[in-house]
Amino acid sequence: MACTSCSTSDGSSPRGCKNNGTCGTDSCNKLTVFDWLSNMSPANGETPFDCIEVRFKNGRKEFYRNTEKLTLSIGDIVATEASPGHDIGIVTLTGELVKIQMKKKGVNPDSAEIQKIYRKASQKDIDIWSDSRDKEEPMKVKAREIAIALKLQMKISDIEFQGDGSKAIFYYTAEDRVDFRQLIKEFAQVFKTRIEMKQVGFRQEASRLGGIGSCGRELCCSTWLTDFRSVNTSAARYQQLSLNPQKLAGQCGKLKCCLNYELDTYLDALKGFPDFETKLYTEKGDAICQKQDIFKGLMWFAYTDNFANWHVLKIDQVKEIVEQNKQKIRVSALEDYAIEIVAEPEANFNNAMGQESLTRFDQPRKKKNNNNKKRKPNTNSNSNPNQNSNQNQNPNPNPNQNRQNKKPIISKKNEQKK
Repeated sequence: MACTSCSTSDGSSPRGCKNNGTCGTDSCNKLTVFDWLSNMSPANGETPFDCIEVRFKNGRKEFYRNTEKLTLSIGDIVATEASPGHDIGIVTLTGELVKIQMKKKGVNPDSAEIQKIYRKASQKDIDIWSDSRDKEEPMKVKAREIAIALKLQMKISDIEFQGDGSKAIFYYTAEDRVDFRQLIKEFAQVFKTRIEMKQVGFRQEASRLGGIGSCGRELCCSTWLTDFRSVNTSAARYQQLSLNPQKLAGQCGKLKCCLNYELDTYLDALKGFPDFETKLYTEKGDAICQKQDIFKGLMWFAYTDNFANWHVLKIDQVKEIVEQNKQKIRVSALEDYAIEIVAEPEANFNNAMGQESLTRFDQPRKKKNNNNKKRKPNTNSNSNPNQNSNQNQNPNPNPNQNRQNKKPIISKKNEQKK
């Protein structure tokens, strides 16, 4: 969902809209809404809806009233009413869809508490807004250092400046209530601005900051999910998932919201199953359920005196045995009802491409043979070539023979000196 400013038509890197994470055209930001009524004009004699949806940093959206009858479209930067001063945001939705969004979030369109839009932002407003946004990251690092120095059990997750730079909102998370009166004094003394503290939950923090989930996609809470419903471990039990906290927890540290997505489907499928605590009474002994397969409609039972051997039964067979047990009739054995599951053949993947083994680098290297060392060259230039051939044939020559070979060499040098 990228806009035209992120295109790579010239073959180079994307240009981008240079808004540092807030898309100027509102097509690749968080919690986007597609205005499918944008090409439709209002009915005859009907005035367009006067409320506008405006987005701020990290997906924070508010509704404002267009009292000045400004011609606004998606992506326009506007100056809105704030307390005190004004704020700068981007228009994300106009028209009749704003009324639907307000109804969805429980906002009364006729309320007098809805603030108004002042004007379209000028270049001076945008420059002040941009300078304030650049201060947020170094200020967050400094604020965390101050909170650690005061030994407060809290985490400052994000800082948002007001559009005119007159106020900074500090978002923090904490397990318990925190007394940050001294912290506000320190912040006001260091940052020289008005301070406002807002506590958010761990899921709200993850939705504001965003990230990539274990599925490889962007977090649901930062892209489209707006209502955070409670999730408990029973949702994992109904779906027969292992109760591993590391796999069931998301980036917020809580249970993943996606555990509720397919829960209703599993509950509907389990309606046709006998209770998991069902006991089957046979002449061979009592049997209890060990496992269920919701997709195949199978149940595994084991005798109470032999939990090692499991017997697979279909749902209809289990119901039939239960009906007989209600009439105080014991069946002979589970083996008469059990079905045999044919083991699926293992898929043997051959190396069709002729590639080498991936573990070829894991094998230990063979030791090199150090016997094949280079021999030192013979420094004697007047040696006999026949002597060299004899040395190659006889690797262990007689030392007396070497002395006899050296004598004539010495005598020749003496003759030359005379």
